[in-house]
Amino acid sequence: MVTAVNDYDVRIAKVEGQYVWHVHDHTDEFFLVLEGELTIALREAGGERNVVLPKGSVFTVPRGTEHKPIAPAGASILMFEPTGTLTVGDCHDEVPDHVDATTGHALG
Repeated sequence: MVTAVNDYDVRIAKVEGQYVWHVHDHTDEFFLVLEGELTIALREAGGERNVVLPKGSVFTVPRGTEHKPIAPAGASILMFEPTGTLTVGDCHDEVPDHVDATTGHALG
């Protein structure tokens, strides 16, 4: 966690590979790509789709939408989430060892 703004954490993460399918039932999830490229796979009523986010792009995953971030070549991202939000959401696939399931780590 970089800082808090009101009841939200500002988080920076370096990601590589595939995350897990997960959903945040009670909050949207905001992404800003700082470096690299991030793909967010979405499962929606009409089926699955991918949103490709190059450096500088932003995207908000609506609450209740199952999603999976993917960064084959790695990416640095900034996220805004309510304090205490678990990175793997409220419902998720089995969490592999390479995935950090946390509510955030202090920067520094």
